Amino acid sequence: MFRPEIKVIDCTVRDGGLMNKWQFDDNFVRKVYTALTDAGVDYMEIGYLSSETAFSRDEYGPWKFCAEDDLKRIIGNKEKKIKLSAMADIGRIEYDDIRPKGESSLDMVRVACYVHQMDKAINLAHHCMDKGYETTINLMAVSTVGLRELEEALDDLAKSRVPIIYLVDSFGAFYSEDIDVLAKKYMASLPGKTIGIHAHNNQQLAFANTIASIINGINYLDATLYGIGRGAGNCPLELLISFLKNPKFKVRPLVEAIEQEILPWRKKIDWGYFIPYMVTGVLNQHPRTAMAHMESDRKNEVTAYFDQITEATDLV
Repeated sequence: MFRPEIKVIDCTVRDGGLMNKWQFDDNFVRKVYTALTDAGVDYMEIGYLSSETAFSRDEYGPWKFCAEDDLKRIIGNKEKKIKLSAMADIGRIEYDDIRPKGESSLDMVRVACYVHQMDKAINLAHHCMDKGYETTINLMAVSTVGLRELEEALDDLAKSRVPIIYLVDSFGAFYSEDIDVLAKKYMASLPGKTIGIHAHNNQQLAFANTIASIINGINYLDATLYGIGRGAGNCPLELLISFLKNPKFKVRPLVEAIEQEILPWRKKIDWGYFIPYMVTGVLNQHPRTAMAHMESDRKNEVTAYFDQITEATDLV
């Protein structure tokens, strides 16, 4: 599957931080940064850009904000050999919070939005581009979007200056057939733009769906170390790098980082395949109820959760 246009974006700190409010210490983030650099990964999404008027540093760790001082503390004085990205959610960042590219260690800002926020997302993405950043728009929860709404959103994106548009399986609800259809639709609707994929693993399909995306010509690929991420997590980076036949990629630094930094977190937080996350994926639901169940003292009572969530459905 070697294709020089393919770029790999690691979301370990950004998506993984959704499970612990970004309370990763500097050693963790620095080890991930070093491992990704040594492995030849193209981008590290190091966290979110969020307004400190909306979120408190008393509750959230530094990677919810990606302040320049925090970024500098991780990358040090050496030349940066991997690009850094941060995600901005519509409604959680002010335009003035985004400093010009010349004053930031970040290279890319990825704007995340729902379909009803598309106008605001395009405006924010254009603002980031004008500040000098590479920019993407990540249309979330597309599995819940109707055909007419999706076509209108893609039409708006086609008219925008934003060069990279992401297909996001937020709920881990898609099968490879869905990826086939949507990849073709995105490409036909967005001529001249690059398409990306961000897959969640509720049904153990994030890696398979990423492969399906590659086959369909999608060139920006998201993944995380050991699949760490919100709820069921994401496509495992080490699997993806092993699959891609690009000689610049190295797997061993990723394995070492998993051993030293990711596995200890495995004892503290639960991500990956669990029945509650499977249920929300099959039902195409946000995993918030599953996450609440997994954080309770009843997390192993999966039948009770299954019965509660599926009561009004035909999933029996």
